[in-house]
Amino acid sequence: MSAGLKYRRVLLKVSGEALMGEREYGLDKNVLDRIAAEIKSVHALGAEVCVVVGGGNIFRGIQSATQGIDRATGDYIGMLATVMNSLALQGALERLGVSTRVLSAIPMSTVSEPYIRRRAVRHLEKGRVVIFAAGTGNPFFTTDTAAALRASEMNCDALLKGTKVDGVFDADPVKDKNAKKFDRLTFHDVLAKDLKVMDAAAISLARENRIPILVFSIQNPGSIAAVLQGKGSFTVITDEAR
Repeated sequence: MSAGLKYRRVLLKVSGEALMGEREYGLDKNVLDRIAAEIKSVHALGAEVCVVVGGGNIFRGIQSATQGIDRATGDYIGMLATVMNSLALQGALERLGVSTRVLSAIPMSTVSEPYIRRRAVRHLEKGRVVIFAAGTGNPFFTTDTAAALRASEMNCDALLKGTKVDGVFDADPVKDKNAKKFDRLTFHDVLAKDLKVMDAAAISLARENRIPILVFSIQNPGSIAAVLQGKGSFTVITDEAR
């Protein structure tokens, strides 16, 4: 395993909200550049990295229904938001000299490649960072589900879920200072306790394909490399209790 990495091929899920920084909406260039630099650092260690980016910093399909927009239409608009974020992340990575490809589940040949599984695998084998845009290409599925699906298709060793806190807690640690952090959980625990880590479809996909989910804070500098080396603070979700 390269440079002491516990996981070699990984999928990183970054929420759109994580890209906002302290802004109310949109992209924070400093946050974008920092995440790109962290991806570059683990890529340099020998990791094969693919990424799914959410679009909540621009548009949320599930909230559009309350604004009079049909849910399916809202979800498609949200998918387009993920393409915008993916292109922004690609630009940040390529400014750092990291060869990157954006593959979109909704064909947009002018700005991205269409998602083709074998092509994506080949890009990874050639040492490129692959960003999967437009979710699954279907409404009613979240980008969390898209992340679990792409991680399964790419035969990833782990799915990394970057959040604002350093793991999974039994309560919101921002609101409850006594919230307990879990070091390890099973997929069954997450579903049975209704822990809001990822939606049930994503958890079920990861469980079925035996892909561990590592939940960590993407706001901590060096956290991605630390997680890949089995260090730092995070929660592991697997089929095994120990």
